[in-house]
Amino acid sequence: MMTRRLLLAVLLPLVAGSQPRTSGQPSQAASERAAYIRQNYTKHEFLIPMRDGVRLFTSVYIPKDRSRTYPILLLRTPYTVAPYGPENYRASLGPASEKFMREGFIFAYQDVRGRGRSEGEFVHVRPYIPNKKSKTDVDEASDTFDTIDWLVKNIHGNNGRVGMWGISYPGFYAAMGALDAHPALKAVSPQAPVINWFIGDDFRHNGALFLVHAFNFLGAFGRPRPADGLLPGSRFEIDGPDAYTFHLSVGPLANYDEKLFKGQVKFWRELLENDTYNDFWKSRDLRQHLVNMKPAMLTVGGWFDAEDVYGPLRLYESAEKQNPGAVNLLVEGPWSHGGWARSDGTSLGNISFSVNTSKFFQDEIEFPFFLYHLKGSGNGAQLPEAYVFETGRNEWHRMDAWPPREARKRTFYFREEGRLSTQPPDAAGEAFDEYLSDPNRPVPFLPFIDRGMNYDYMVEDQRFASTRPDVLVYQTEPLDADVRVAGPLRAVLYVSTTGTDADWVVKLIDVFPNDAPDPEPNPRQIRMGGYQMLVRGEPFRGRFRTGFDRPTPFTPGKVELVEFELPDVFHTFRRGHRMMIHVQSSWFPLVDRNPQKFVRIHEAKAADFTRAMHRVYRSKQAASAVVLPILD
Repeated sequence: MMTRRLLLAVLLPLVAGSQPRTSGQPSQAASERAAYIRQNYTKHEFLIPMRDGVRLFTSVYIPKDRSRTYPILLLRTPYTVAPYGPENYRASLGPASEKFMREGFIFAYQDVRGRGRSEGEFVHVRPYIPNKKSKTDVDEASDTFDTIDWLVKNIHGNNGRVGMWGISYPGFYAAMGALDAHPALKAVSPQAPVINWFIGDDFRHNGALFLVHAFNFLGAFGRPRPADGLLPGSRFEIDGPDAYTFHLSVGPLANYDEKLFKGQVKFWRELLENDTYNDFWKSRDLRQHLVNMKPAMLTVGGWFDAEDVYGPLRLYESAEKQNPGAVNLLVEGPWSHGGWARSDGTSLGNISFSVNTSKFFQDEIEFPFFLYHLKGSGNGAQLPEAYVFETGRNEWHRMDAWPPREARKRTFYFREEGRLSTQPPDAAGEAFDEYLSDPNRPVPFLPFIDRGMNYDYMVEDQRFASTRPDVLVYQTEPLDADVRVAGPLRAVLYVSTTGTDADWVVKLIDVFPNDAPDPEPNPRQIRMGGYQMLVRGEPFRGRFRTGFDRPTPFTPGKVELVEFELPDVFHTFRRGHRMMIHVQSSWFPLVDRNPQKFVRIHEAKAADFTRAMHRVYRSKQAASAVVLPILD
């Protein structure tokens, strides 16, 4: 079983914006950093009262040099602000770059309601209350307002300016702080923020449950907290090293609570029972509330974020549409979840990006942003609207809009003999490709054994899937010129099934030429010739093709349109490479199994999981395709 200390070590770097993990004894740099913090900062602990009387535990690190005033950098987290005790100091302060603590800020860390040592009840992605009528109407926006109000009035030596940042769940709290913002809050950086847990972040994507992620995360974080306020001391361990075999052996979703969680994880039940886009999810959709934004906002995301690739893109998009003229900036790099703060960003899995992308972000974007808006110095005013990294060419770009205004939509059609072409099909009648989908033998999402949601899957070699009979493959000829894709993708599928429900997974893949060079050095003995790099993949639960709030069964044999958006990419398919599309109906155990019978999936019985023949049409009247935004 996982110890409490180990669990903290695993969770905190991913979601609380701390420094990269190290193993064994602290490095000399870490020891010097810890010594610097003790020599230059004094730690204080407070229980800050909210408007309804609940008190939130807050650690504040104040510079010992009182010859000048300092802005406050605030992080609010559900993952504890440990270590507790005024003599127990954090190993680092502020965002990942040490420039922050050496420049001089007041750093404040707060346990949100019901977590760590804060009072009150914890609510997952607590809904925003737009029209508060009494002191009991509280949400994360009001808690942030009350916290900032107390800090600027009670912390000696602050300059009256406050900034917020956070990665993942703390990124959600940073975004919430920008709603009805306190006048002192001048700059906010939501990084990998949760925006919508039904459409695209974390636990559900287009209604489909991200099983292995939800199970692993809620199996630890979702359990009741112990009396000391820390995270639970153990998690539910899978039996053996192979998540695919384990989750298949558990059986239908109904078995998880009965066999494993035994009622201990409340949000697991809420996640399953709210299986349509109902008021539970709609009230937690942050996009609708991003109006009248006052603080400058720097939203950060990773093109290959296995958890929240959707959130940053849609947060930026919504804020941009509803706040014309506001300082609303976007950064997208070639990172996994929080990779800009816990790795150097030079590579992910088998794919190299050639440069230290994380240091560039920290030193040239994040630090200047806060320095300018909180201290009025530096070159933060010159940051572009969008700073985005182009994979394939491995280049940073400064842009005045995202997606780029000059991108033009180009349709790539599914053709006979597995071809992918910009020429529409001319076949009349019922031209189609078909495959037998068996939920008891689902397509895996990894070519190797793993216990969880391995972040590398976002760029993993797809040759293992291309050879399966239940995966349709379409590809271009080798490209005679670079093809640059910049923006959101759209899948347009004309399909039929012999069942009454089906999932549709679409993947965009970069196929390397056979003579592609291997990495140097190459300790894993990777062969890049013919490598099929996943660029973007996304599932869609077919029952939601007419709306996420109105599930509709398929009529067996009837041709129907399934159309959905895949999150943005900025990727160049280089000359000599091929573009490839996969279509499949399972992606296990990343995505839970669709029984292919129209039932509430969390109530399905083993007998409900049935094989079905799926067809994807490629005729003149029913031309399945993907639509890509192309930069010439």
